[in-house]
Amino acid sequence: MTAHTIKKITSLRSLRLTLRFVLPLMIALTLLAYLVVPLVDRLNLRWSVRDLATRSHLIANTLSEPLAELLEQGNKKRINALLSGATQDERLFALGYCDLNGKLLYSSPMYPRSLGCAYPLSAEDESKSLIQLPQGLVHVAAKQLTVGGMPAGALVLVHDMSFVERRSADTRKYIVIFFVVLGLVVSLITVLVAHLSWHGWLNGMRTLLRGESLIKTFTKPVDSELQPLVGDLRWLLRSIDAERRMADDLTITWTPRTLRQLLYEQLAGEQILVVSNREPYIHTQKPSGMSFSRPASGLVTAVEPIVRACSGIWIAHGSGSGDRGMVDGNNHIPVPPGHPEYTLRRIWLSPEEEKGYYYGFANEGLWPLCHIAHVRPIFRTGDWEHYKTVNQRFADAVAEEARRDDPVVLVQDYHFALLPGMLRAALPKATIITFWHIPWPNPESFGICPWREELLRGMLGSTILGFHTPFHCKNFLETVDRYLETRVNHASATIWHGGNLTLVEAYPISIQWPPPWQTTQPSVADCRAQIRQAFTLAPECRIGLGVDRLDYTKGILERLRAVEKMLEVHPDLIGKFSFIQIAAPSRSSLEEYQSFESRVRTLADQINARFGTDRYTPVHLKIEHHQPEDVNRFYRAADVCMVTSLHDGMNLVAKEFIAARDDERGALVLSRFTGAAHELYEALIVNPYHIEQTAEALYSALTMPDFEQQQRMRSMRSMVQNFNVYRWAARMLLDAAQIRQRQKLEARIGGGA
Repeated sequence: MTAHTIKKITSLRSLRLTLRFVLPLMIALTLLAYLVVPLVDRLNLRWSVRDLATRSHLIANTLSEPLAELLEQGNKKRINALLSGATQDERLFALGYCDLNGKLLYSSPMYPRSLGCAYPLSAEDESKSLIQLPQGLVHVAAKQLTVGGMPAGALVLVHDMSFVERRSADTRKYIVIFFVVLGLVVSLITVLVAHLSWHGWLNGMRTLLRGESLIKTFTKPVDSELQPLVGDLRWLLRSIDAERRMADDLTITWTPRTLRQLLYEQLAGEQILVVSNREPYIHTQKPSGMSFSRPASGLVTAVEPIVRACSGIWIAHGSGSGDRGMVDGNNHIPVPPGHPEYTLRRIWLSPEEEKGYYYGFANEGLWPLCHIAHVRPIFRTGDWEHYKTVNQRFADAVAEEARRDDPVVLVQDYHFALLPGMLRAALPKATIITFWHIPWPNPESFGICPWREELLRGMLGSTILGFHTPFHCKNFLETVDRYLETRVNHASATIWHGGNLTLVEAYPISIQWPPPWQTTQPSVADCRAQIRQAFTLAPECRIGLGVDRLDYTKGILERLRAVEKMLEVHPDLIGKFSFIQIAAPSRSSLEEYQSFESRVRTLADQINARFGTDRYTPVHLKIEHHQPEDVNRFYRAADVCMVTSLHDGMNLVAKEFIAARDDERGALVLSRFTGAAHELYEALIVNPYHIEQTAEALYSALTMPDFEQQQRMRSMRSMVQNFNVYRWAARMLLDAAQIRQRQKLEARIGGGA
């Protein structure tokens, strides 16, 4: 809809508003005038008659004495002269004298002959009356006279009433003019007030529509007309949103089909683009030929179902040695290989850019800064410059791929903190959903970053900014409040900055349900037999499992120390328990990660040297990549899975382990510092820094009765099933769809005028 069309619609709406107020007012004033004019005429006539009666009485009293003398003298000529002289008053039309027999004896020249003396002349019937004569309406009054002390007749006074009619006509005219002027004045005031109120309501509604359903409350200054309603609206919208979400959770089973249906209903015809650093498929050139693999990434696990469901475009860094050879002229490749469902657009980075943007600023700066895991963040100006350059390159790629000016863009993770602001500048109408997959620190910790304001401004280009937990949302709101001049509404979790409104919301991420290989995976018994055979484990040996990237935030050292402590405290498990740690290599070019790998290997060797034998190895360390299907076999074989992150956004390993256990067996030891700990209450929650506590939880998991395992696992599986990745995606996309609908409604009610 163009601005001209919107302005035209708004003008027509204003005209309708004016007519809606003015027409009833004018009708009411017309009816009022119709009632008032006759009343005024009657009052005017009554006052005039009363005035003429008084006047007639005065004139009669003045003439009675000389007229009585002339009657006594019988001087007819002088009587007529007296009567004619008295009628020089323009209002006194005529005078006459009637005897006691009702005969007209004397009169002025204009006395109506048709009037005669036809009226009562007795004292008790002396009256004032209006009589309609051919000459017009006249007022007639009679005054009895006495001559020589004896009743002699009556003096008849006839007053012309035409002046009264003229006065009534003037009065009617002035009344009509008065009501017309009154109507115009009241109409102008009414329309002015109505327009001010209308625009006030429009501003309030536009403010409300910029996020407040979701949006939950007003964030711009609220007009006085709406101020009393803010609290009620806030409570009502929050209640409606909570009830809607609860109803959805109870009635909707979230699947790829449900997600596709939602996209069709809520975002029909909308283009959806995903931006991440890590690509969902990596092509590697080997001597034996080209191969592809999926990286060990919770992000890929969570986001790919969305792109598959909407047949969107995924824009990512092409990092594989064979990636360039697989794309077309537009750097596109259909994926997944063999069964393409969406398009992957690869972005190329030079070694210097990758080192500065990815290894430098993102993973030596932002990663330790946000995780607060006792590793000092490192910030270099050169890394920052590469970070800005790469973010702009991805923004340009999104603008190139956008088929329309208002796509839905899902920006993933801390690699692209500046990207939302850049996209907002390039595509002002875009709906930008940024999901931060790692924790957000407190304001004091984030203040370490030299470019904190630039990062926050970039992130506030988002329409929706998602975190895993409400606690991370709270930290972000407080950080923005601390370092930027913005309007932060903590109650509604919204931020108004630079003309844009950002909703900050918690969207706990999850995994696919059911797992993609559920129908083809081996049985639990087969998986356990395969793993025992591969690692030369005794048939009665219990299996513990850890699956992580080789990262210092995952608590791998603390986990191994807990295994060591458990074997020390419970020596009866020596030879009957082995722990398998799968650690996918990650950022191995960074010194901190190299040092961390060395410490992990050293600790594993120490434990094996202390408790191991020629036929028994307590800790099996596998620092290598594993395909998701292979990891799933480990999940199914394990008796206990340990997730001991020191600080984590969500941690999907915990949910993957639960999804793999359709036998409803196995136990989960889970760090309290993961987002998953706020959902998986039936896990054994531990503080990974407390080695003894973690060791006892591991022992409890290994000795947990089957019925307790079943109860705990059944409850956790139900949670993961209901709150799966499709629900996570649907929540964000539903919120985005509602915001887009509100923006369109805002434009219709005058947002573009």
